[in-house]
Amino acid sequence: MKFNIQKTTLFLVLLFVTFFTFGQDKNLVGKVTVFDSIPLIGVDVTVKSTKQTVKTDSLGRFQVFCNPEDKLEIRAAGFYSKKVTVESGIRMMFVNLSLKSGSNNLNKAERYANVGYGTVNTKRLANAIGTLNSGDFDFSMYTDIYDLIKGRFSGVTVQGNEIVIRGVKTFQGVEGNSALLVVDGIIVDKQDFAIISPLDIQSIDVLKDGSSSVYGSRGANGVVIVETKKGK
Repeated sequence: MKFNIQKTTLFLVLLFVTFFTFGQDKNLVGKVTVFDSIPLIGVDVTVKSTKQTVKTDSLGRFQVFCNPEDKLEIRAAGFYSKKVTVESGIRMMFVNLSLKSGSNNLNKAERYANVGYGTVNTKRLANAIGTLNSGDFDFSMYTDIYDLIKGRFSGVTVQGNEIVIRGVKTFQGVEGNSALLVVDGIIVDKQDFAIISPLDIQSIDVLKDGSSSVYGSRGANGVVIVETKKGK
């Protein structure tokens, strides 16, 4: 009798393990960044269905097992947390986090940021990166996106529909000094940028100095990154 109970218990355990293994049938890999390009190290990625938590590696990558239509929560001190749904059929996910404003949050965020040749320290983050988030600031006060940006970032000037970061860098006139414009991860021209309503904006980030080098030569004059509420 005792032997039969042990066999039954073993069978149930094996059945549970088999069910759990096949239930988690999606092997998902992903990458967590800030400013669409800079990898974040040691960020917590939690699977809602299993409560499994993994950390991103030195390239911002992670790997989890989850259910179709599962949810992930991505958390890092100094950044806004993000919850995303794992859509059916996808095996790779890219998640971009936004910095919280304030020097205290910059200090917390320091240990996560990586530009491929070393971590970004607090001073560099403060000097090279500017950020505005709709959670901290009322964007509805402004008539257009240029009005919103004007005067909100140190070293950034708005001349008509041109955004110039840290003054004139070339002899090609104002247009030759314009910052690169990126909306929801896509490089756009001035016309598409100008029609974005402040009410639709989730956050605005400005990359200056070496931080814009992740965009190569196109980012030589700095980068303005906009995340819309729809893009989020």
